[in-house]
Amino acid sequence: MTNRSGMVLVFLAGVLWSTVGLGIRMIQEAEVWQIMLYRSISLSTFLFFVILFRSGQNPFAAARRNGFAGAIGALGLVSAYTGAIYSIQNTSVANAMLLFAVAPFVTAILGWIVLGERVRRATWIAIVFGVAGIVIMVSDKSGTGTMGGNLAALFSAVGFAVFTVALRWGKSSDMLPAVFLSGLFAVAITLSVCAATGLPLILTPNDGGVALAMGVGQVGLGLLLYTIGSKTVPAVELTLLSMAEVVLGPVWVWLFLGEAVSVNTMIGGVILLAAILGNAVSGMRRKPPPQMP
Repeated sequence: MTNRSGMVLVFLAGVLWSTVGLGIRMIQEAEVWQIMLYRSISLSTFLFFVILFRSGQNPFAAARRNGFAGAIGALGLVSAYTGAIYSIQNTSVANAMLLFAVAPFVTAILGWIVLGERVRRATWIAIVFGVAGIVIMVSDKSGTGTMGGNLAALFSAVGFAVFTVALRWGKSSDMLPAVFLSGLFAVAITLSVCAATGLPLILTPNDGGVALAMGVGQVGLGLLLYTIGSKTVPAVELTLLSMAEVVLGPVWVWLFLGEAVSVNTMIGGVILLAAILGNAVSGMRRKPPPQMP
């Protein structure tokens, strides 16, 4: 595969992931745990066959080979997905998508604490600017978001960072088995929560259909395209292409649902994106640390 083909696949993955806000907005009645249950069922089923046909391995055996680190990473993803759904239901899509984007900064700090990876001076500077952008965004008083939703988005970013650092710790070269395991964990956890809280397992055709479609079309297919494409794309270009998810997410809900972006979100978002892109570009000339595909 050429570098150009890889870039196209990574960009398409970002486009698919960017529709998560629109998908959640299309759900009318289901709560977080019900959405997670349906989405995780379809995601796990999809990845079961992807892993089976791509590698010829038993997906359960592949997940077990990732060991304790893979299990920690999978639980991190469950937390990330739960926080993401809750945040989109309780704040603006623009706020949520932009706050998800701080995951690389959280990953850098966790990698420093857990793995002893050195954090560059430029990254620390970018983190300071990123925090300034976040403060501006969450201080918005226009009513387009809630503090709970914003905090859930940051919690989601921490979950994604835990996933990344856990797989680096376990020296795993393939993220799909851990994502498959996260789907299995999520099904077990959400079933338990629904049973304990009395949430019905049967959703309306609209809500159930959208949640199932999200598991395959957004998360599953996006991960598959990213996994294939990222093998030929340098780390800095991966960061730049991943911005498609952040930029397009608010565009879809504006086009289809008329959801506007507040002034605070635009100002804080520009500062945050500039910090992320600046950090990526500043690292172009150095050898990057081990990255997940």
